Amino acid sequence: MLNLSKKILVAIDGSPQSDKAAEEAVRLAMASGSRFKSKVYAILALPGMRNPSFTDFFPSLPATERPDWEEKRQRIFYVVEKAAAEADIPLTSEVVYGDAAEEILSYADQQEVDVIVIGSSGSGRVKRTLMGSVSTKVAMHARCSVYIVR
Repeated sequence: MLNLSKKILVAIDGSPQSDKAAEEAVRLAMASGSRFKSKVYAILALPGMRNPSFTDFFPSLPATERPDWEEKRQRIFYVVEKAAAEADIPLTSEVVYGDAAEEILSYADQQEVDVIVIGSSGSGRVKRTLMGSVSTKVAMHARCSVYIVR
């Protein structure tokens, strides 16, 4: 049976490309209409681990436990939260720790999303060739459709 409601995962990091991706994810959710409610999942992947390991000699606090975290979180999630609220689209926001591409792919598998929306890296050709970009890794390894927003 054709399922017109979609689970849409958008990867955000506060950059202009991720803000465009957030707006596009909400537009995709709106396209299913009010009868078939789609859901948007916004994920922010932070480097490192949530809990430092015993091998860390001077562990720093995770970003989500620092005093200025709430202000940063509001800034990063502002565009997607505002767009989803205005369009009356259900939104779940998550912060995860680890390699961004791996965490995005893992979350997409766990939630069984239908499409991942991600901003283009904006990296130069040399840097992208040497290191790869998150959007390239996600596009190459995702089990669902990937929409790269430029």
